[in-house]
Amino acid sequence: MRILATKILAMMLSAALLMLAPSLHAATCTVSASGLDFGSYDPFSNQSLDGATTISVACDVGATYSIALSPGAGSYGARAMTNGSYQLLYNLYTDATLATVWGDATGATATVGGAGTVANHTVYGRIPARQNAYVGLYSDTIVVTLTF
Repeated sequence: MRILATKILAMMLSAALLMLAPSLHAATCTVSASGLDFGSYDPFSNQSLDGATTISVACDVGATYSIALSPGAGSYGARAMTNGSYQLLYNLYTDATLATVWGDATGATATVGGAGTVANHTVYGRIPARQNAYVGLYSDTIVVTLTF
């Protein structure tokens, strides 16, 4: 039995204007995110299923910013992709070691910061092995918030 698990990142821009100086204009930034497609999940495998995607930030002038991710359908401790009433747990991380959950800087989560005009930030994802999941397509929506 194989389960198709997809992760969709939705984009929402939340901006706090950063005034550079009274005579200069505020920075204008945009954020874009690609969906994270984990592919097929095998509930009988002893291996977790990992994936990655990118969040891109572009500002018209150098700006300092932070990127927060919502918990989606679950919580920061265990995000959940859903297929009707069925769930497949996963999480998103700030680095390839999967040590820090990417969230909103509350609890044990962290945001990712940056500075400049153009940057790409990798989002690392993992679906833990051996979940008793129902066959079907699973998805979740994560809101990306850029504060600058």
